[in-house]
Amino acid sequence: MLEPTMSFGICTLKCTKGFACLLRFYYARFNQSQLPKHSKIFQTLEGCQKGQNVEGLFELKQYLKKLGYLNHVLDHNKFDDHLESAIKAYQINYQLNATGILDADTVKQMVKPRCGFSDLMINSNNFRYINGTGASHYEFFLGNLRWPHSKTHLTYIFRSSVEVPLEEDIRSVCMRAFERWAKVSRFTFEEVEDDDVADIEIGFHSGDHGDGNPFDGPQGTLAHASPPTGGKLHYDGDEYWSTDPGPDEIDLESVTVHEIGHLLGLQHSLEPGAVMYAYFDSGMMFMAFVPFMGYYDGKTLC
Repeated sequence: MLEPTMSFGICTLKCTKGFACLLRFYYARFNQSQLPKHSKIFQTLEGCQKGQNVEGLFELKQYLKKLGYLNHVLDHNKFDDHLESAIKAYQINYQLNATGILDADTVKQMVKPRCGFSDLMINSNNFRYINGTGASHYEFFLGNLRWPHSKTHLTYIFRSSVEVPLEEDIRSVCMRAFERWAKVSRFTFEEVEDDDVADIEIGFHSGDHGDGNPFDGPQGTLAHASPPTGGKLHYDGDEYWSTDPGPDEIDLESVTVHEIGHLLGLQHSLEPGAVMYAYFDSGMMFMAFVPFMGYYDGKTLC
């Protein structure tokens, strides 16, 4: 939600800059009790290691499968060799101590808000380890997930299944985000009103919204986008979105720039601070924007 409207009887008080601090305090308190189910479960699993059988490990396996670290998940709570290997791969990729134990630092990383797209696209047990000096600011999807070479002008349309306040602000945020990518790619972008000609559909949704990747409420999966030529960018409508984020608010433009990268064919970077890094800090604006433009200056991506 963006700059919510609050009603008191017949009076409606619209949020202003002067009222922002009070609202941010309220939402910070509210959101702490609205963590996604998996985040609450993971916090109870701290210290778990191979050989244990603990309630909640099945949910952890599902999470790691979604991110690409497991090929399949058996319906049990046993901490087996496969789970240990998956946790080690996750720890290596996020520059954590690779013990295979679900330690405090690993849990802290896992419960952060993030993009819903996987870290790895695997069809075997060969994990993609990227850490240290080997990390990359950007990396293309495996295979031929590209827009046709002749396709250089992409059109987009807004279609949401939940109420979207301040629609004009959202439009301007998306326009700026597309302009950033236009400077470092071969693409130009244009909003259209006709579904039949739109290459990309952008919208806010809640929970299970029909694409097989349900959202989980505040502070979990923030958004997801499909690689070329899927053309879908979905935001979780239950997040507290902002264009000027305070504590426990999510910066809309930061997430938008990231998700457009997926639309253009880029997968996650494992370099902290990179535009394509999967995790986001609440209350922070993605001012990797300046190094982003500097890093890609003179390079044509996608």
